Amino acid sequence: MDTPVLVTLIRLAYIVAAVLFVVGLHRMNSPATARNGNVISAVGMAIAVAAAGVDIATRPGGPENRLAWPIIGLGVVIGGGLGLYTARVVKMTAMPQLVSLFNAVGGGAAALVAVDEYINLTQHGDAIPLQASVATVLGVVIGCVTFSGSLVASGKLQGLVPGRPITFAGSQLVTAGLAFAALAFTALIILADAGVIGLPGALTLLFLALIVVAALTFGVTMVLPIGGADMPVVISLLNSFTGTAAAMAGFVINNPVLIIAGALVGAAGAILTKLMADAMNRSILSILVGGFGTGDATAGAAGAGATGSVREVTADDVAIQLAYAQSVIIVPGYGLAVAQAQHNVRELAELLEERGVDVKYAIHPVAGRMPGHMNVLLAEANVPYPQLKEMEEVNPEFPRADVALVVGANDVTNPAARTNPSSPIYGMPILNVDEAKNVVVIKRSMRPGYAGIDNELYLDPKTGMLFGDAKDALAGLINAVKAV
Repeated sequence: MDTPVLVTLIRLAYIVAAVLFVVGLHRMNSPATARNGNVISAVGMAIAVAAAGVDIATRPGGPENRLAWPIIGLGVVIGGGLGLYTARVVKMTAMPQLVSLFNAVGGGAAALVAVDEYINLTQHGDAIPLQASVATVLGVVIGCVTFSGSLVASGKLQGLVPGRPITFAGSQLVTAGLAFAALAFTALIILADAGVIGLPGALTLLFLALIVVAALTFGVTMVLPIGGADMPVVISLLNSFTGTAAAMAGFVINNPVLIIAGALVGAAGAILTKLMADAMNRSILSILVGGFGTGDATAGAAGAGATGSVREVTADDVAIQLAYAQSVIIVPGYGLAVAQAQHNVRELAELLEERGVDVKYAIHPVAGRMPGHMNVLLAEANVPYPQLKEMEEVNPEFPRADVALVVGANDVTNPAARTNPSSPIYGMPILNVDEAKNVVVIKRSMRPGYAGIDNELYLDPKTGMLFGDAKDALAGLINAVKAV
């Protein structure tokens, strides 16, 4: 049974959890404190789950309340076990698809909570408050879009779905029609619950089912036309959707801590999405329209203005440059993640530092396949946090750098973004690698990046191409530097 003291303690626990969420999120704004921020947020979530369990189990009601703790415990064991397992076995290269799967689970769970609560209210014949009605349908729409869209995004990143934009005749009209249908049925349900129009309960539930179908399909048709180059922004956007759907579920079940947590995730994801879109010099609308970045295009598209020839170098040549340099800036990219070469690049950096070389890492906001991909990758290899420099901070350093070592990065170093108005990436802020005194690029081949265009940096006379797998090439460089 609820008592004033118990109710007060539960509410205090919710407040403590909410404060821990805010503090944890704040500490995630720096690589140096991000791990601690995750721990603080996890403690807050544990408190919130425990408080919610006590709240449910002690409410007046039938025998189902006594099952609350066993069900919650089973969920914690299954979900926590799967989370622990995936965190330990999933490779860093697969982290973007794992994040997408987490987004899908969060969105799907929020939608299921909203649907279940709405069906319960309808079956009991209760008058559905307008707040619950609006929150339910919005939670269903956003949650279902997030669920199916995140699954498609994960499939693209995993290679189960082609990375290129997938469209068909009239695809944009179909997507617009699905959005209109979902909004129309949403409006009908809200108007019916508000008493503006009269609808039988069975018809209202049918409309809710149609919303689920339309939203799930919309999520698929929304993400399919989006190319691989835009995946970091899409993942961030879907993460924002997950938080918003969770907040709507919080309104439905009247749980304040779920509202706060969902709002924090939704707001943070929306801000990050805007920042990443700006980092690509593209609007969020143009990204959602799709068609940019094939992921498997052939070379050619935007290198028309570039002239020159490729200069191939050996590990011994590069080792001499690095060993006698005063300043080296390492530019990591997705190729580094694919090769699992983060530990090798750290070893090379430490070897150079022993020789008195100043080493920094230049991090582009959209390098990799998810927000903060390079930061996470290098943190996993215990690269010192102060050496990680964001684009705005490190770009003025390139003219003073003796060597810029590019490891698997492509589009984010392409000078065409500054010099070639016909390039699809023209205007995108890039790392000014071409301003370094010498440039070395470690790359498997001359194939373009996810934007599907040639990189003019590779034809620069001061650029040397060291072809090969990033891990093998770095291992060769380490041995060669030791021999200098």
